[in-house]
Amino acid sequence: MPDDSVFVKHPPGFRARRGLNWTFVGLLYTSFYMCRYNLSIANSAISGEFGFTKKQMGEIITTALIAYACGQIVNGLLTDRLGGKRAMLIGAAGTVVMNILFGVASFWGLLSLFVVIRGIDGYMQAFGAPGMVKINAAWFRHNERGRFAGIFGFMINLGRFGIFKIGPALLAGFGFLGLIQIPPLHWRWLFWIPAGIAVLIGTCMALIVKDTPEEVKFPPVNPEEGVGGQVQANVLDVFKTIVTNPVIWIIALAYACTGSVRQGIDQWFPRFMLEVHHVDYQSAQFQFLGFLIPFVASVGSLASGYISDTVFGGRRAPVAAGLYFLETIIILAAAQFHSVNAAIVFLVLISLTANATHSILGTAAAMDIGGAKMAGFASGVIDSFQYFGGSLAGIFLGAFLDRSWGWYFYFMAPFGLIGGTLMLSILGRVTLAKPKKL
Repeated sequence: MPDDSVFVKHPPGFRARRGLNWTFVGLLYTSFYMCRYNLSIANSAISGEFGFTKKQMGEIITTALIAYACGQIVNGLLTDRLGGKRAMLIGAAGTVVMNILFGVASFWGLLSLFVVIRGIDGYMQAFGAPGMVKINAAWFRHNERGRFAGIFGFMINLGRFGIFKIGPALLAGFGFLGLIQIPPLHWRWLFWIPAGIAVLIGTCMALIVKDTPEEVKFPPVNPEEGVGGQVQANVLDVFKTIVTNPVIWIIALAYACTGSVRQGIDQWFPRFMLEVHHVDYQSAQFQFLGFLIPFVASVGSLASGYISDTVFGGRRAPVAAGLYFLETIIILAAAQFHSVNAAIVFLVLISLTANATHSILGTAAAMDIGGAKMAGFASGVIDSFQYFGGSLAGIFLGAFLDRSWGWYFYFMAPFGLIGGTLMLSILGRVTLAKPKKL
């Protein structure tokens, strides 16, 4: 007989309304990623125009990631008070303004100005993930959340794919509808165009999205979490409940390892391909890689979420542990091969493993632990560590790369081993935690 935990029944019309809700939540978060990963495409052009070293470019990256990490903790707590929709719209407004200002700052070319603007942008973007997770914690049952996490990973990677496609085209010039030829544009347009996309999607999201099913006359999907249509919670109660949960900290430390590898790939792979393998951003090889990295990352996110829901009954740790150890093997193998085709294959495989752990730990695990009332702060705490870890891939990895690109893969290798070991420590848990009712 089929497992009733896999096949979830909902009232007529619920799935369609949830799909509409999730579409605009997901698209807004997609636009956040376009406003974030534009820097990886502009990295080499900025460095070339102003003479910045890789370490100096790493200062911009690290500042943004640390600000994002701190913002995840603060904003996660605020999100549980404000509600997910309001939090996401605040973050969208902030990243739009900061991306516009980052492009304007190109007229001065001051490193300190780029660092400050990108740091503020990192903080504002940190409203996005807690807000999105909080909204969807109220719309998805526990045994649906792993699959939701996979969809979440797909939306992230849609943003990455979008900027990897649009960014090189803006730098090289392109034809529009076969009628208008757009000449090569300055790298500042990589920040202005995504900001405009975020404005458009944010407006639609504000008009369509609801925080809970109850707002559109559907019953709660998680009555055992005691939401009752209200997702706001007392800040002090949320803080105490989350920070005293030891599982949160184990997952958070493992997630720091995910961040170090994920940001090592995402922030530097375009420049790695350009400088080491002389692959132009408009070439078929780079376009293929720019498609494959987000594509396989989406596949990994969807598969890991589905497997953790169905095969492991909602347990995330066994899947994450296997992915971390596989990641270590792949990274060490990548360091032994030096052809352009090998680089493409290994970058794709590393991205698959890193993004698979990214979705099931930062999203599904946070919802499992926090429930609808506390998912924002649970997500914020866990996700902050991804970016604390990821910040190492900025200034520190940049300093190593100033010496030699030979450090690139070896920098990432230890993190998979550490992450896998941490996941083994909670391997036997049926679910990660039982949220308290507030």
